[in-house]
Amino acid sequence: MIEWTILWEARDTILSGLWLTIWLFLVSIAGAFVLGCLVLYGLERGGVLAWLLRAFVNAMRALPFLVLAYLLYYGLPQLGLRMNAVTAGLVAMIVYHGAYLAEILRGSRMVLPPGTIEAAQAHGLMPRTIFTHIILPQLLLRTRPLIGNQLIYAIKDTSFLAIITVQELTAAANAVQASYFIPMPAFVVVILLYWAINVCIELAVSKAGIFGAKRGFENV
Repeated sequence: MIEWTILWEARDTILSGLWLTIWLFLVSIAGAFVLGCLVLYGLERGGVLAWLLRAFVNAMRALPFLVLAYLLYYGLPQLGLRMNAVTAGLVAMIVYHGAYLAEILRGSRMVLPPGTIEAAQAHGLMPRTIFTHIILPQLLLRTRPLIGNQLIYAIKDTSFLAIITVQELTAAANAVQASYFIPMPAFVVVILLYWAINVCIELAVSKAGIFGAKRGFENV
């Protein structure tokens, strides 16, 4: 009981880590989504750019996230480019999960029925308009379960940023348990908070599914 009392008194540290985790997650996912869409659009254009983008996506898929975070925070300063821990973690999250989101969208694009695209082309719509108004909305609705899984991976990957000194939720809990030696209550609370965030993500994906069903994309 005393351990839980100590943890309650240290709640400001835990909450500070929680807010930073949520902020990192929301900003990085927004950036990763934009990056993923841009990569997909570049792949649509073909040529050398598409080849380079494929190489980028394959490189990110082969690279452990933790190694990328290490590389950005500890490796780049040797090349004269130094970022603080939060910036390095944010960039790592955007680049890494942007590549995965691009791959998810690319997979769905390969099996997208061509009817709506051909109709848009027949009406003389520009390629950019076709991509943003015809292709992308369909892909987002069709891939919502995969995107939901990627969001869950992303929120869990924020915990790796503790290794580059980002004081997110896991780092905050570790600091509390190290100060008072109360590992069980500290990490049980962390698990519950991650679980609550994941429930919110699943609810958001479920809402997107209801919207998709109304638009005729329920058979995904």
